[in-house]
Amino acid sequence: MVRWGVLGTGSIARTFTRDLALARAGQVVAVGSRTLAGAAAFAHEFNVSRAYGSYEALVGDPDVDVVYVATPHPFHHDNARLALTANKHVLVEKPFTVTAAQARDLVERARASDLFLMEAMWTRFLPHVVAIRDILARGDLGTIVAVEADHGQWFEDDPTSRLFAPELGGGALLDLGVYPVSFASMVLGTPSRVSALVTPASTGVDAQTSMLFGYDGGAQAILTCTSRARSATRASIVGTDARLDVEGDFYAPSSFDVVTRHGVRTRHDFVTRGRGLHYEAAEVTRCVLDGRRESAAMPLDESVAIVATLERVLASSVRSATRDGGL
Repeated sequence: MVRWGVLGTGSIARTFTRDLALARAGQVVAVGSRTLAGAAAFAHEFNVSRAYGSYEALVGDPDVDVVYVATPHPFHHDNARLALTANKHVLVEKPFTVTAAQARDLVERARASDLFLMEAMWTRFLPHVVAIRDILARGDLGTIVAVEADHGQWFEDDPTSRLFAPELGGGALLDLGVYPVSFASMVLGTPSRVSALVTPASTGVDAQTSMLFGYDGGAQAILTCTSRARSATRASIVGTDARLDVEGDFYAPSSFDVVTRHGVRTRHDFVTRGRGLHYEAAEVTRCVLDGRRESAAMPLDESVAIVATLERVLASSVRSATRDGGL
């Protein structure tokens, strides 16, 4: 049995804890928050035996094997480093960190300490994405020439919301765009060329970002994210022999079609339980029990490269003007 400690008590921590009960991937034995009241409320809701009013107390619990870091983006580095320093294995929410330098620091510390570390990109472990990786490995689509993916959700332009707060890593790219960027990385690797167009929100963070990635082999990725509207949230992988179309929401439990260049369509359906976060938890459990220190499906070097790509997107972006300067 792998014993989990949950660091943070927000909505993603609740979803993770709820989903963990659906798989034999361990048990949440402790939760830590910035306040004891917050941790106690979480512990009561999910029947967790121990509640701590500080992150330091949580990672210091000798009965915790793996710490799940579920705090806002800017705190991922410090919180994950705290857990690694306490000799705990770590699963840290995506995006892995907000800078590539922070990502490299975590990876170096985990490897030096012989500890497991993984970015919680739960999409990688969903049944339909596991099947997609198998199809790509077999070469069924031929040579990949393009990837398209979008992730758009509507959020009210609220300066008090974390999504719009610069100091909390707000913006569509880090919250929503990380999914299409990670999807493209899974298929095509790290781009050699990056360009982007950004429309800012009223607080200055990106409200909408369109990205064009180029790869040395000639492939391209066209990716978009927005917090201004609900988009189709679909993804496609286009190859010389066939195209793979993932239904919306591509990043959540879904199905897909493979369409040959002659128009023959094959449907692939999958049955999942819960939201789907228990699949990533099961991967962590397998790795930890097998003595592996990273996941082959979400390698540490790739997580670092994805954060570096997100940095390149922001650095290369051209900001588009709006009449009122915001939404």
